[in-house]
Amino acid sequence: MKLGFSILVTTLGAATSVMGQSSRIGAPVAGAHIKLGGTFTVQVIRNNGLLSSTEVGMVICLLSCPTSSSVTCPSPQGQLGDCIYTGLFNPTIPLETGGGRYENFTLTAPSTENFFVSGRAQLAVARLHLIGAGPAPVLELNNITVVMVN
Repeated sequence: MKLGFSILVTTLGAATSVMGQSSRIGAPVAGAHIKLGGTFTVQVIRNNGLLSSTEVGMVICLLSCPTSSSVTCPSPQGQLGDCIYTGLFNPTIPLETGGGRYENFTLTAPSTENFFVSGRAQLAVARLHLIGAGPAPVLELNNITVVMVN
């Protein structure tokens, strides 16, 4: 009985530590309007965690899905869209609420010349980082739906 409880506590602790290293999109908010060909800011927030985390890289992409038959755009696991940022993620600015650190990226949205159209689109952030002493690779995918406008 004690062994089973110890395994459960260890498993939950490891899962909590990995979740503590997770990231999220702070800006823009879901439903925000982004001008085609215009600049906008993407804020990526990394939560504080107990384990060491080594950032490997990040990709920020937009996928146009104005006529998708489903309520949401396709999953970013299968399709990221037009990648508008590829590079390092170095969150250094602490959140005022104390809930982690963030980095802002000023990016240019695809334009109609790049065959991007107005309407619904998915903003996806793919982040690869290493957790712990092993280390173990973790690929995170975060996404929100935005509206592209002329």
